[in-house]
Amino acid sequence: MGSRRRDDVNYRNPCLTMHQPWASLLVYGIKRIEGRSWPSPVTGRLWIHAASKIPDPETIKAMEDFYKQIYALDGVTNLKFPEHYPVSRLLGCVEVVGCVKCEELTSWEDVPQGVRLEGQTAFCWLCEQPQKLLVPFEMRGNQGVYNLEKRILEGALRGLCPVEPPMRVKFPLPDPRNPLSIKPGSLAHGLKTGPNKSKMDEGSSPNLAAAIAGARAAATQFSKKSYGPPTAGFQGQGSRNNAKENAQRLETSYEQPW
Repeated sequence: MGSRRRDDVNYRNPCLTMHQPWASLLVYGIKRIEGRSWPSPVTGRLWIHAASKIPDPETIKAMEDFYKQIYALDGVTNLKFPEHYPVSRLLGCVEVVGCVKCEELTSWEDVPQGVRLEGQTAFCWLCEQPQKLLVPFEMRGNQGVYNLEKRILEGALRGLCPVEPPMRVKFPLPDPRNPLSIKPGSLAHGLKTGPNKSKMDEGSSPNLAAAIAGARAAATQFSKKSYGPPTAGFQGQGSRNNAKENAQRLETSYEQPW
């Protein structure tokens, strides 16, 4: 799989396109970790856009069951899930406060058990302060992290509404004086870590183990097709046949969600 990082991009208003139901779960504050095979290229506000694929009921149920189980570990049993999972829409934003490796997150004793169990990919983007749009904006997405168009940004800023997550999580900084100090490898320096408790938790309950297996199966349906980072002129250039092919690739190229 090609890296989706674009070191040559100046991210002013970064946006990430995600499949549903993961996109709405993140914007509603239920999902705290965005998992990727590559480290986050941004810190701060990240806009979330839902891809065009309509989620099937089995996928929605698998992910909702997963979050019910992991929140129950931390005593939260009254989760309220989104009533709808809209597609091809800008949904809202979160604050990416840092990024750590999977093994760091799963052994991080200073965060709730449920958060540790969200660590299922190589890199874990830590998300706080979810906000949703009162009226999601219809728009087309792109691969990797990309800049939101100015006209869309201006309208989105006027329509943001704070979200009260089921359980507010604040990720502690390795260096309290540096808000950008949560980076891959940073937990080895100064933060309290312990054994990988997520593995023990996973095996301690048949219901939890089944929920994790179901969530993994739901996510892997998107991992079979992947492409490298977008090249210059990926959209809006070339012949009509190439444009059609690129559009088809775009709809199938988003990385396995977590």
